[in-house]
Amino acid sequence: MRGALRRRRYWLNLLLLLLTLVTTTVMGARLAQNFRFNRPAFEMERDFGALASLWSDPPLLVQGLPFSLTLLTILLAHELGHFVACAYYRVDATLPYFLPAPTLIGTMGAFIRIRSPIYSKRMLFDIGVTGPIAGFVFLLPALAIGLAFSKVIPGIAERGDLVFGTPPILRLLEWAIFPGVPAADIYLHPVARAAWVGVFATALNLLPIGQLDGGHILYALVGEKHKLLSRLLIAALVPVGLFCWPGWLVWAGLLFFFGMRHPSIYDPSGIDRGRLKLGLLALALLVVSFTPTPIG
Repeated sequence: MRGALRRRRYWLNLLLLLLTLVTTTVMGARLAQNFRFNRPAFEMERDFGALASLWSDPPLLVQGLPFSLTLLTILLAHELGHFVACAYYRVDATLPYFLPAPTLIGTMGAFIRIRSPIYSKRMLFDIGVTGPIAGFVFLLPALAIGLAFSKVIPGIAERGDLVFGTPPILRLLEWAIFPGVPAADIYLHPVARAAWVGVFATALNLLPIGQLDGGHILYALVGEKHKLLSRLLIAALVPVGLFCWPGWLVWAGLLFFFGMRHPSIYDPSGIDRGRLKLGLLALALLVVSFTPTPIG
């Protein structure tokens, strides 16, 4: 019985992955069409009407694979980073669950469920930090490759219904590949657009708050001070939400009401110097990935 239950769970993982591949490929095909014809990346009225036409001409969906496969690879790398760390410490965790959704990118992300306690700060730190680092290892070359296929169209990034922010890591690569070209003039290829989603997900997950990956890292470093620092950081998100992007207010509310409770770990041992350096690396990844206005 138990073996059959586990097999059913694996089928659920696979089914959700395949459904997410479909939804992200559909949205990626539309992004590819807009890129090909130099139209803004997102025009709601035109895009949702045109999505129906993709089903009448299935070969067009192939154009969406560069976006979908890039995005799913980044998300999968992040979650498998957590999963491998759990397996190393014999912590019971599920394989990744992907979330297909009718969003502008075709998904709400992915997650794993940890089903057994984490007993030490070292284990908590390693499980928390491996996901963002693994995801970043994959998104960085994807971002560079996507930028190499991007093109310059004056003012294109500020057209359409959505204007996307430029995190520091993206701007650094833009300076290297398109020296002297303003960010507003660079039209991101769908591969770079998928990597941008990965950068945003990295920044969000590394916020040192509550039960986010960054919150796990913070707890491993400072213990019970984590609760106070998490509340201060949530408070800091409020003015950013008021003056930059209202979405931060939504995240501040969700984290305050649903993501603050962190299981206590009674472990007197501290974090060694090597893990402290990894913590600083995670902070650096947050700095280069975060932008106050990801979507305008």
